[in-house]
Amino acid sequence: MNKIKSIAITGKGGTGKTVLATLLIRMLSERYKNKVLAIDADSAMSLPYTLGMKVDETVSQLRKGLIGKDQLRNELDNAPTKELMRSILSKGDGFDLLTMGRPEEPGCFCAVNELLRYGIDALLGEYEVTIIDGEAGPEQLNRRVLKSIDVLIVVADMSARSLETASGIMKVAQGGEDGIKVKQAGLVLNRVRDDDSAEELIKKSGLEVFGRLPEDELVNSFDRDGKSLLELPIDSACPMAVREILKKIIPDF
Repeated sequence: MNKIKSIAITGKGGTGKTVLATLLIRMLSERYKNKVLAIDADSAMSLPYTLGMKVDETVSQLRKGLIGKDQLRNELDNAPTKELMRSILSKGDGFDLLTMGRPEEPGCFCAVNELLRYGIDALLGEYEVTIIDGEAGPEQLNRRVLKSIDVLIVVADMSARSLETASGIMKVAQGGEDGIKVKQAGLVLNRVRDDDSAEELIKKSGLEVFGRLPEDELVNSFDRDGKSLLELPIDSACPMAVREILKKIIPDF
């Protein structure tokens, strides 16, 4: 099996994709110290919060500081893109973080997404693995921000609407539209309780299930208190479940 270099996480808003992204970053950083690139590609900017990090500069701020939208491509073609991207990385414990941020003007994300794509392409080869916390829904797939993905994880809770959204994202990813290449895709179910009765819905979706994250009061408590999820006890329920997911998608993990 080819080496896994990129893992992208998406799903319906509020299903817990950033929780999963954070715990994946933690596990992979322990294995590939200082060789993990984390990318917050969601304008909601939740990942720095769950990582317990302060971000000083974002891709959006860099774009505004560089140049006007109409001249962006020409400027990047003549500038050291990799160095620009390195200049806005935030240093974590064993990983680097690149944050998209919010657009400085209302409306289209096109210019920021384009610069984000340049950033991903420029930096990807310098790391063992890249974890991308994407937007809710298939938008960045449609815009080809994430144009080549080794593993796509779609997060869903146990609701019919969430599973329906997951199925829609999978169709975009697996359809190969606009040249998107996804080598492996699967579902991670979050907030699973013993009394959940959604197995029939899951079976009906026809999606491969990479794993299940249990309803974890400790995660909820950390979130309420504003504590980094990197501080969760390694033997608590969610981190243990994420380790099993990694063993499934990276066989030699």
